[in-house]
Amino acid sequence: MKPITPTFEKEIGNPLYLQLYSYIQDAILSGDISAGEKLPSLRRLSEELHISVTTVQQAYDQLLLEGYVSTKRGSGYYVSTLSPIEQSLVSGNLKQLSADSDESSQNSLDEELLHEHAEALYDLSCFDFNKWKKCSAKVMTDYAHLLTFESDPQGEQSLRREIAKYLYGARGVSCHPEQIVIGAGTQQITMHLGRILQQLSIQHVAVEEPGYLPVKKIFADLGMVMTPVPVGAEGIEISRLPQNIRSAVYVSPSNQFPTGAVMPVGKRYELLEWAQRNDSIIIEDDYDSELRYFGRPIPAMQGLDTGERVVYLGSFSSTLFPAIKISYMVLTPSLAKAFEELKKGYTQTCSKSEQLTLALFMNRGYYNAGVRKLRRLYAQKLQATTAALSRYGGDFITIRSAQSGLNVILEIGEPARSPQRKEITSETFDKFEKAIADKNEEPLRIHKICNAAATLGITIVPVSTYADKSEGSGNSLVLYFDQIPLNRIGPLISELVSCAR
Repeated sequence: MKPITPTFEKEIGNPLYLQLYSYIQDAILSGDISAGEKLPSLRRLSEELHISVTTVQQAYDQLLLEGYVSTKRGSGYYVSTLSPIEQSLVSGNLKQLSADSDESSQNSLDEELLHEHAEALYDLSCFDFNKWKKCSAKVMTDYAHLLTFESDPQGEQSLRREIAKYLYGARGVSCHPEQIVIGAGTQQITMHLGRILQQLSIQHVAVEEPGYLPVKKIFADLGMVMTPVPVGAEGIEISRLPQNIRSAVYVSPSNQFPTGAVMPVGKRYELLEWAQRNDSIIIEDDYDSELRYFGRPIPAMQGLDTGERVVYLGSFSSTLFPAIKISYMVLTPSLAKAFEELKKGYTQTCSKSEQLTLALFMNRGYYNAGVRKLRRLYAQKLQATTAALSRYGGDFITIRSAQSGLNVILEIGEPARSPQRKEITSETFDKFEKAIADKNEEPLRIHKICNAAATLGITIVPVSTYADKSEGSGNSLVLYFDQIPLNRIGPLISELVSCAR
């Protein structure tokens, strides 16, 4: 095989991985690299070209995605056999593109798509797009006539029926399809809910601190009064909730974001009692509840409610793929009646074709199978992430205990003699809360880690981002591990920690 020796041009603004991808693609089409030949290993080529392993991996991934190469388990990457027609077509297209002006090339949609999020990590093994395409194709062929009508403002009946069945079996949520409202994302769902609350003369909302800021913004935009309530080791501090004021409280008891706190069953009953006593509403955001890696997922609070006090919020963005903005809420029977009148002024903003595709996807059992697969995969990723962080950064990085979700929380300190690992305790959360309230500027190391992570394609966000404070952050970070390919977690964490020292 001819040596792979591209000349990288950093000044043109084209990512290195795309330059390497184009070089290998040209070599395959020209015959310099023959069908069946094995490409150099990731590490070997990165050393020869003096580029990162990540860059080589991204180039190989693109070649794999387009069918130029294939993989053999435990063996590496091999050049695929292209038919003469494929070679002539692709070669002809490449010659035509070369003949085109630079301006027309820059306007190419294909090129724009290749550049979009070029440096971000992704893991296509997290979702079975082939099964999704089968369901989508069936909608387009067998149910195309349904797409000539607008979607129900409340959401498609077929999808609401599948969601009701799933929630009862997986989360212990008891409801009828008529209680379910579908929308394009949690923010839109929260907007609908806020208007329902206002119809009931509820103008006050208690929110978790730290907590999910986009939802807080919706309540603020609606002109509602908000009370931030601290989060402890067992979730929101119930003793700090408003008393003798009819209000709502927004909580995520099964996996509080961003702390990961889980509310025990006794405290859930205590919260239900508070709502009954104050004639108030609990908004239960069941954030990433299905993605629990140790033991069974904790049943939702809605299943414990006998007084019609809990509105349940859910989303598919973590268990399908982020680009699909389908969320839903389960209203109490009385609130569902209130929405009947409210929905007359709205149209459904969630794609009808995607709703029908998801209904088929769930009906055929693909969704349940996908969640089970994600639990196994993300459990492995969590284990690999914590092991790598302890191994490479245990002298100054403390890992918070993680049982579920897509992220871990890191406390960044000064280098110490030995690694540390802390479980979620009251003492830990007291320190965490103090860090959030700290008025000092973020330490330099926090900025170094965030900048290094962005370069590597890893998503890391200061915890202060989720705290409704104008200043301060402490030393805590949220690291998202879900889109890092399993076999790259160790090398990337090693590189990240090296940059952070």
